[in-house]
Amino acid sequence: MLAHSKKLEENLQKLGLKIKHYEDNCAFLNDQMDKLDQLIFQLQGSLGKLHTSVTSQVDNHTYDSKQSEQNTVEQILRQEKTAAGVLCKLKSLHASPNLMTSDVLGIVATLGKVHDDNLSRLLAEYLGKETMLGIVCKTYDGVKALEKYDSDGKIDRTLGIHGLGCSIARPINGRFLAICLDQLRPYHGGTIAGDPQKKLDLVMPRLQTGECPSGFIGFAVNMIAIESKNLSCVTASGHGLRETLFYCLFSRLQVYRTSNEMRCALPCISEGAISLDGGLIKSNGIFVLGAREEVDVGFPLTSEFVDEPTEVVEAEEKFRLMFWEKERLIEDLQREQVLLQNAKLTFKQKKREFNRLLADSSLYRSNPAMSGDMENGAGRARSTTPQVYS
Repeated sequence: MLAHSKKLEENLQKLGLKIKHYEDNCAFLNDQMDKLDQLIFQLQGSLGKLHTSVTSQVDNHTYDSKQSEQNTVEQILRQEKTAAGVLCKLKSLHASPNLMTSDVLGIVATLGKVHDDNLSRLLAEYLGKETMLGIVCKTYDGVKALEKYDSDGKIDRTLGIHGLGCSIARPINGRFLAICLDQLRPYHGGTIAGDPQKKLDLVMPRLQTGECPSGFIGFAVNMIAIESKNLSCVTASGHGLRETLFYCLFSRLQVYRTSNEMRCALPCISEGAISLDGGLIKSNGIFVLGAREEVDVGFPLTSEFVDEPTEVVEAEEKFRLMFWEKERLIEDLQREQVLLQNAKLTFKQKKREFNRLLADSSLYRSNPAMSGDMENGAGRARSTTPQVYS
């Protein structure tokens, strides 16, 4: 009994130290969040003043961009029995199911823009209609929310995106892609210094002569224009759409002026290429021949983005990083609070056990007769036990 009591006492001391550790962590994280909230509030005020000064420069560009975005949405809406079509329809109806408001970022075709209609068609043909209509989720929880299954493993068409489709008379037929950003392997290289669009710092293709191939325009992944809010801190690890989604889709796909120039550059094409006159190489050694195939859904068009002042770009990036850091702090705090709660519960149970053991021990020591009775009782028990002889 004494040994058990001592062990319980040691466990209680260790649990007490754990509780103190978790309480200190929670206090520290709360303090960090308070400081971060103050910085965010101050930065919001500064950003408001900066944006007011550049609003007039952006107005004309915004109108043309919105028109093109609407055209892309209309193209998707025409795909009536697709998951992407259902999501766009729900958005137009201002419906807000949980899977749309929390984890679903959008549809591939709506998350990037290009500066040229021909390039839009080429990139859409390269990716294919199924990928262009893919639904992009931040985490795997968003993917799971899209589709539910019954006890037999069959799709439950009353729940998830299927249930939503049926509710607006747009049942979904066939398969569709769901892309989980958190599970994509991001580009781990740097970005081009000072580029507001955070284009990837990819190594230029070089011929054996050391020269860049004639007609090389750039990498497709860097020709996608992305809204500033999606350039960084989209995933839990702090990566943006260019590093995750579009790098996964295009990798180092090269873009050339003509098919002839593209073919001349074959020695330095390893992950596919397209040319503005319709040439298409899927990957090293795989050529796409024949007439061009028009894909129903293309990327929206945009003119060159108005260059915002450096202080605006830096302030917006700092703002996004602060919000991303706050989300991480909230996650850390929630985890520490769970650990603290569990430790307190365990401490309470162990303390109750320890107090019960102390009470039993005290009662045993304060009543010697009880000790004698117990010994006599044990002796009687032994005397009445039948003997077994071999």
